[in-house]
Amino acid sequence: MLRQLVIGGLVSFCNISIHALVMTIVVAVARRASVARTPHPGLRLTGVMIAAVSVLMGAHTSEVMVWSLAYFIVGAAPEGSNLVYFAFVNYSTLGYGDITPNRDWQLLGPLTAMNGVLMFGWSTAVIFEVLRKAMEK
Repeated sequence: MLRQLVIGGLVSFCNISIHALVMTIVVAVARRASVARTPHPGLRLTGVMIAAVSVLMGAHTSEVMVWSLAYFIVGAAPEGSNLVYFAFVNYSTLGYGDITPNRDWQLLGPLTAMNGVLMFGWSTAVIFEVLRKAMEK
């Protein structure tokens, strides 16, 4: 069990690092966009929100890929499983259950889900901050 917690913690730390970097960039760009003068503030707001959410979706996809790589390295899923799909199902807490982890790595699924829930919550907070900043003035 300790091995699973260590691996899950390391992967979560990698994902937190990815997310922190992306969040810093998204918020900085949104702040710059909020001070830009434009004759069409609605279009600016739309553009900023589309860009921010698209970048965040890219960050989440990258984080799923990190989990998928970890599953591959440790052999967490049955042979022949689609590891990206398995990681997406766990990360998003969708939980189809059509692929189950190998017995020795059962904790990685819940650790992936916990990481995903936290990252989605963090993204939601940043989306709100971007919207707030883009609507200023």
